[in-house]
Amino acid sequence: MSDDIRASIGLRPVINVSGTMTSLGASIVVPEAIAAMSSILPQFVEINDLQRKASAVIARLTGAEAGFVTASCSAGISLAVAGAITGNDLLAIEKLPDVTPEKNEVLVQMGHVVSYGAPVDQAIRLAGAKAVLIGQATSTHRFHMENAITERTAAVVYVVSHHVVDYGLLNLKEFVEIAHAKGVPVIVDAASEYDLRVFLEQGADIALYSGHKFLGGPTSGIVAGKKDLVRNAFLQNMGIGRGMKVGKESIFGVMAALEAWEKRDHAGIRERETGYLNLWKQMLDDRPGVTALLEPDPTKNPLDRLRVILKPEETHITAWDLADALARGTPPIIVRDHEVEHQYFYLDACNLHPGQEKIVANRLAEELDKARASNEIIATPIENRGKRRFDAVLRWPD
Repeated sequence: MSDDIRASIGLRPVINVSGTMTSLGASIVVPEAIAAMSSILPQFVEINDLQRKASAVIARLTGAEAGFVTASCSAGISLAVAGAITGNDLLAIEKLPDVTPEKNEVLVQMGHVVSYGAPVDQAIRLAGAKAVLIGQATSTHRFHMENAITERTAAVVYVVSHHVVDYGLLNLKEFVEIAHAKGVPVIVDAASEYDLRVFLEQGADIALYSGHKFLGGPTSGIVAGKKDLVRNAFLQNMGIGRGMKVGKESIFGVMAALEAWEKRDHAGIRERETGYLNLWKQMLDDRPGVTALLEPDPTKNPLDRLRVILKPEETHITAWDLADALARGTPPIIVRDHEVEHQYFYLDACNLHPGQEKIVANRLAEELDKARASNEIIATPIENRGKRRFDAVLRWPD
């Protein structure tokens, strides 16, 4: 693209078929949000008043009583948990996280304690809360949760993510029913979810969203829900939330992204993305050792992804080595590889500029042809991938 700034600052021109990943910049910001941010940046505003305006927009889009914008969905977890612990006690807010009221336990299913780049339970603990894990990694029953709720329970957290265990756990309806029977508020982490209303409709007291994923806004988090609980979370900006603050441009950018969401041609976007997936599937279908499957999103977002399954003895390359080859090439293609040790990865069509779908198809064909021509199977040890990743992080900024 002629207006691509990345080369001028020495960044690789990556193409993202991984999804709305924070590590890649999350999403393509919609023009409405870019224009809104540009328009407000030169001006002074009273931030709390701007957040009041944001609250009205968030309430309209989510069905909440109130809402505000914070730094990220992870920040939203910490603020919502802190608010459940302190209420509107300003002195208690100042003393977090070292000094907390006795009612500071937060329940979360063990199968929901995943990493989205950092552990879910760490976001809870940052608020001064004690994370109480219930059940086992693949099994949570009513009796686990009912017996874990005590007079010290401030809130419960429910995580909606493709990373969580998707069987054997309490569903949201039952989770809410158990919590509300004992007067405990429910906080739902719905960072990467498309439906802005369903979790509050199902009884959540607070729902948390990323403003920078499907919404296409600036990096941010949205806290939405019951007015008193949202207010108590908002008050944490006078405490632990100070380091999670957002500027005027992020607040106004999220407002614009939400309003653009109302007018978006969702069906048209899905149709275009399905065309990209079909293009890739057709290219892969006749290749030896490759199976390409269209699969629905595991958390019921209204989209499909393409699962690319390899038989290394036929493709002459493992799934992780193909993912790495795509990432190293020109241009770099970043696939969704969180389950790559099972010899498959996913292609996500949500974050492409027009024409990039053909580049992805060509790069896939190029790397598969190259591997197929090899006399040996390209199969590096899978454990090397994690080591390389963390070694690179530990060398940063070198």
